[in-house]
Amino acid sequence: MSTVSALVCRSALAMLVAVSARAQTAAPVEPPTGLDNGLEQQVRQLAAASTAAHTPGAPRVDVSIGQLDPRLRLAPCQHVEPYLPDGMRMWGKSRIGLRCTQGPSKWNVYVPITVRVFGKALVAASGVAAGTVLTTADVTQAEVDLAEDSSLPLTNAEQAIGRTLARALKPGQSLRQSHLKARQWFAAGETVTVLAQGDGFSVAGEAQALNPGIEGQLVRLRTESGRVLTGMPVGERRVEMPL
Repeated sequence: MSTVSALVCRSALAMLVAVSARAQTAAPVEPPTGLDNGLEQQVRQLAAASTAAHTPGAPRVDVSIGQLDPRLRLAPCQHVEPYLPDGMRMWGKSRIGLRCTQGPSKWNVYVPITVRVFGKALVAASGVAAGTVLTTADVTQAEVDLAEDSSLPLTNAEQAIGRTLARALKPGQSLRQSHLKARQWFAAGETVTVLAQGDGFSVAGEAQALNPGIEGQLVRLRTESGRVLTGMPVGERRVEMPL
C-alpha cells in the first residue's frame, strides 16, 4: 500500500471512531411510550393545558410521558380518548387516563406522566447547614422545577430571611416551605387575638390558647364564655378562624 493510501485509510478510520464516540455520548433516546405520535401529542397538550390553567404565570411547562404497562393486551380501538382522572393534579408525577370509545371492547387504562413546571424561586446560593438562620447571602433566585417537590417553593427573600433551616441544603437546591423550622407564634396559656372573617365582614375577639401556636398546625382556644374553638395561628398571638 502506498504512503498516500495508508494516510487516507488512517484518516477515514479516525473519522469513523470520532463519529462512533459522538453517537455513544449523545443524549439517550427516551423509551417508547406504547402510544402513537398523535395520541402522545394529545396527552401532552391535555396535561400542559391543565397545568397552565391551575398555575397562571408559569413561563414553561414540560410533560414527559411514561410507558404503558407492557403486560397490557388491549383490544383494537378506532378512537382512544385521553382524559383527566377525577382529583388528579397535573403536577410532578401524575397520570392521564386513556379510554377506548370506539371499538369491539371498551377499555380504560392510565399512562404515567411527569409534569415539570419551571419558574423563578429561591435556591441556596451555596451549601447551607441545618440549623442555619438564613441571611440574604444564603439565598438567590433561579429558574427551578416548581413541581419537583410536594412542598411549596419560596419565591421571595422575605419568606426566608431570619428563618431557621430544618435540614441542610445543597448549592442550587430549591428552598421549600418544608425546609424551614415551623415558627411558634405563642405559648399555651397566652391571650391571643382571634379574627373571624366572612364574606364582606370580620369579627375580632380574644381567647386563651390551650396549646402552643405552631405555624401550620391548628390550635385550640377557650373564649371568656368557656367555649372551645379551633383556629390557625398566623402571627404573633394572632389566630384566624375559618367561617
